[in-house]
Amino acid sequence: MRSYLERCCKIVDAALDQYLPKATDRPATIHHAMRYSLFAGGKRLRPVLCLAAAEACGGEETAALPAAAAVECLHTYTLIHDDLPCMDDDDLRRGKPTCHVEFGEGIAVLTGDALLTIAFEILAKTPPSSRYGVADYVIELATASGSRHLIGGQVVDLEGEGLDVVISPAQLRYLHESKTAALLACSLRLGAMSAGASAEQVESLTTYGQAMGLAFQIIDDILDVTQTSEKLGKSAGKDEAAAKSTYPALFGLEESRQEADRLTKKAHMALEPLGDRALRLHQIADFLLVREY
Repeated sequence: MRSYLERCCKIVDAALDQYLPKATDRPATIHHAMRYSLFAGGKRLRPVLCLAAAEACGGEETAALPAAAAVECLHTYTLIHDDLPCMDDDDLRRGKPTCHVEFGEGIAVLTGDALLTIAFEILAKTPPSSRYGVADYVIELATASGSRHLIGGQVVDLEGEGLDVVISPAQLRYLHESKTAALLACSLRLGAMSAGASAEQVESLTTYGQAMGLAFQIIDDILDVTQTSEKLGKSAGKDEAAAKSTYPALFGLEESRQEADRLTKKAHMALEPLGDRALRLHQIADFLLVREY
């Protein structure tokens, strides 16, 4: 599994290097900051899922590559903005100083804006498939990253910090479905769409992405409690320090692990209609469940 992930990361990184302006292009500060944040490391989970979904639907990796690169640009923008002093106020991301620590808060805001914008520029280079065109791709990513999903989840997260009353399990699920699972499911859907997938195939991958995305976030919550900053590449213990509502805070570590396991099994079941071509997606779900960072 690790060799597959490493191969995908190299392919995505090479594409990102081609799509992004060179660090020396004027104004050099913003382009250096974009590359600093984008190439700081990370699991590249979203683009890997995009490529694996295309494979599961009989598509070509090259056709899905622009969409894969686009979702990574958009994801990195969310990390830059999440880390800002007005948001989570963090100084470590992917094992390096965060963008606003390295370049200043103003440049960090603009770096996030630039990555969000270039994500759609790159996405528009995804070739039309037998069932979907550029407008379909753009609507897909815009919907997942907008106020009803990703941004909406961040709003709920901010509003829930430091409250004396812990939010309900339903509210917590909504938060994570919006802030985390929506973009993961979108990555899968874009990969499937680039392959001309049927509506049934897209629906199977959506169910997989939603279940796996929730499991991913639960494991993230657990790791924030149980791992060190050095291991995670970001500040450990931030959720508890900010009095954030998390699965461990609501249910404890053991019950949270059981829920992540249940959701991973649900993700596996969703892939059954795709048969053997979904092998990589099965492996990714298992890998994410037992990860340590």
